[in-house]
Amino acid sequence: MKILLIEDNINIVKGLKYSFDKNNYELISKTSIKDAKDFFDTEIHIDLIILDITLPDGNGFDFFENEIKPLNIPTIFLTAKDDENDIVKGLNIGAEDYITKPFSTKELLARINKILLRSQKKSIIVIKDISFDMDKMVVTKSGKDLELTSLELKLLHLLFLNKNKVVTRNTILDKVWEWTGNFVDDHTITVYLKRIREKLGTDIIVTVKGMGYRIDVDK
Repeated sequence: MKILLIEDNINIVKGLKYSFDKNNYELISKTSIKDAKDFFDTEIHIDLIILDITLPDGNGFDFFENEIKPLNIPTIFLTAKDDENDIVKGLNIGAEDYITKPFSTKELLARINKILLRSQKKSIIVIKDISFDMDKMVVTKSGKDLELTSLELKLLHLLFLNKNKVVTRNTILDKVWEWTGNFVDDHTITVYLKRIREKLGTDIIVTVKGMGYRIDVDK
């Protein structure tokens, strides 16, 4: 797991780096918003961000909203201010969690583990013996990878994204046009879905007569 710490207190950086290394987390640290922006120009594969609110060259809230939030990376705000308004603001703009200084490293690690586990569960949907990793775009059946074409993957991804909802045939037709630039007719959609069902070998795709298709997930 790769974690980015944006914090200007060197003692905190050193202490967390030692603890994170012991827990098999790769911790990358930046001490300013400028350094963090430069980092994002070359590397955005980060599993989680710990962001100090008060940095030498700017406000952590603004940096989160302008730079981090569009990347959809789970973020924990870190601050010396035990202010209820700051806590509410941080959570309202999309932070996963908020912790105030001084803090327990064990508590921070526990919160990180909880967030990463929750994120992993969201990104992998399992229905019967089919598992779809929505981030990696990998579909497995009983643990074995399934060979789907790019278009088949996108169609199945569309159904999984809209789990428990009907995806109309018109929506699918529009999406195929968007993805391929080719016009297809209603019969072609039927053929695509038939092939996907054959490869899945499991009846998770329901046909809603006269409307479209749906994948149901037990809640």
